[in-house]
Amino acid sequence: MIFLISSFLFLLIGSLLSFLCRCEETKKWMALGGVMVGSVTGLIPAVFVLAGKGPLSSSLPIGLDLLSAFFLIAILFVSLLTALYSWGYLKGEPHMTVYCTFFPLLVGAMEAVVVARDGFLFLICWEVMSLASFFLVTAEHETPKVRHAGWIYLIATHLATAFLMAFFVILFKKAGSFAFDDFVRLSPLSASLSGILFLAALIGFGTKAGIFPFHVWLPHAHPAAPSPISALMSGVMIKTGIYGILRAFTFLGPPPLWWGETLIVAGIFSAVLGVLYALMQHDLKRLLAYHSVENIGIIVIGIGLGFIGRTLHNPILQLLGFTGALFHVWNHAIFKGLLFLGAGSVVHATHTRAIDRLGGLLKKMPVTGTTFLIASAAICGLPPLNGFISEWLIYVGLFRASQSLSQLPLFLSVAGVVGIAFAGGLAIACFTKVFGVVFLGEPRDPTIDGVKESSLSMRVPMGILALLCIGLGLYPQFVLPVLISICQQLDPSLLLTSALNETFSSLSTISIIFVMLLILIASLLIFCRFQLKSKIIRKALTWDCGYALPSSRMQYTAASFGEPIGTFFRVLLKPITSSRADHFEEHVVDLSERSFFAPLFQRANRFLTFVRRQQRNRIQDYLMYIFMTLVILLLWEVWFGI
Repeated sequence: MIFLISSFLFLLIGSLLSFLCRCEETKKWMALGGVMVGSVTGLIPAVFVLAGKGPLSSSLPIGLDLLSAFFLIAILFVSLLTALYSWGYLKGEPHMTVYCTFFPLLVGAMEAVVVARDGFLFLICWEVMSLASFFLVTAEHETPKVRHAGWIYLIATHLATAFLMAFFVILFKKAGSFAFDDFVRLSPLSASLSGILFLAALIGFGTKAGIFPFHVWLPHAHPAAPSPISALMSGVMIKTGIYGILRAFTFLGPPPLWWGETLIVAGIFSAVLGVLYALMQHDLKRLLAYHSVENIGIIVIGIGLGFIGRTLHNPILQLLGFTGALFHVWNHAIFKGLLFLGAGSVVHATHTRAIDRLGGLLKKMPVTGTTFLIASAAICGLPPLNGFISEWLIYVGLFRASQSLSQLPLFLSVAGVVGIAFAGGLAIACFTKVFGVVFLGEPRDPTIDGVKESSLSMRVPMGILALLCIGLGLYPQFVLPVLISICQQLDPSLLLTSALNETFSSLSTISIIFVMLLILIASLLIFCRFQLKSKIIRKALTWDCGYALPSSRMQYTAASFGEPIGTFFRVLLKPITSSRADHFEEHVVDLSERSFFAPLFQRANRFLTFVRRQQRNRIQDYLMYIFMTLVILLLWEVWFGI
């Protein structure tokens, strides 16, 4: 436990010293050094617990079990690589002093969230995490769009916190304390109360995770934040919402069937709509933000399947659902962190996020382009990369469910298979667009002709994450025992069956096939290179159809690539087009923002304007408001007892 406490201290000291220092270079040293040292120190106990050496506890309201250690490794590992990446990213960015101060604080708060063992401490750490990330999102607050994105994020995260406060206060009233151990001993709760608590947890934690329709902040905040922070937020911060849902599951006891059904429906909508909106984006980081919604949807489908398996006492569905969801948590942290770091490398070099202004960057930035391609294939679920394995586990679970379930669970299982397959197909189309437009072809803007590859400190983290995408895809058995142990922690009565052993042992066969495939490809490349080495290669113009040199105007743009999809789903997406003689654009407004949140915020603005007019600055009025509030709270306590 001493390493865990030391990790907190290193992160807090790094944040404090970077705040007190006036020299910009010293600020960077204190902040990024604190994150690196704190992350490495915190990884030691997390790896210790995950290796099966037992949970860690102390007299303090903190602890480390398998579930916490699993999420903590993802948080600290991505934070470590993000800090290394930031050394190069912050060069020439002296105005980002906020970045240095709040970066270690955000990492420390995320670490505290997953190790807290007290509801009150959890809420404090959750709020610190939200505020630190708000200041990082608004690091470039000189831009009006950044300020607007920051306020949307702040409102959304505090609405989520309100539901979490209700969740923990109700548990406190029942248990008599905020200790998680006392919450666990409450089970079983009444059906109505557990249902209310589940919905409060789903909205509170689901908003942070980015589950549709509570994702409205995500496509605004991620593009506005500096790219390393976007990688941190999308890669691991939104996973604290997934951690919260799973931790709440340990408090509330055996779930009724409708919990799993609700999660699968929410996951399908998140996966399908997330990738649809991603395909229509022209901002590189906004496109990646919507893909976070899609992948969170896949994770939620897996958790919903695990809930259904738990309810029906079906260990196959439970294990496949939970292991697929948990594995995808790590996989998404890896390839989405890599994608945002790659996007940050592009933005840092070209100073633009507009996809239609880019092109031909693979020749100028080969490391960034290659690692971005690996991450793109991984997020699409293509073999032999890690994204395929976690989605394969969920697929197998849904197919098993369709064979053994009936009525609504059967329908949702089939819908889950179709939804994930549909989202995967659109993801392939989306990243074909992104990689083709950004990295292939000719530059569309003459200002990016002088672009150079990123610095070594930015390339190394991208290379490590790319290798992990390949490594976990080729050898998923490295993670599988840990995933099974976490599932058994979530349900101590869970037992492995022969059918499960057969399913998981098939991963070894998949690994062998993947390795043989890579060996075959490498052999063919070596053979071709050897054959061409002894021959003279002539370079000449290809058949040119009437023109000798293609120009950027002859290439697909992001808008033209996504236009057929926008036309096909016009009723749902309601695209807005604008065109001139030499320019065409098509934009969409998010369905939840257009139909629900924008009208809600407008009504709230009118109500608050009315309230502001009632403030006549008379002390008698304020005393009356306070007295009325106390009376209402007293009556609420007497009547409802909560």
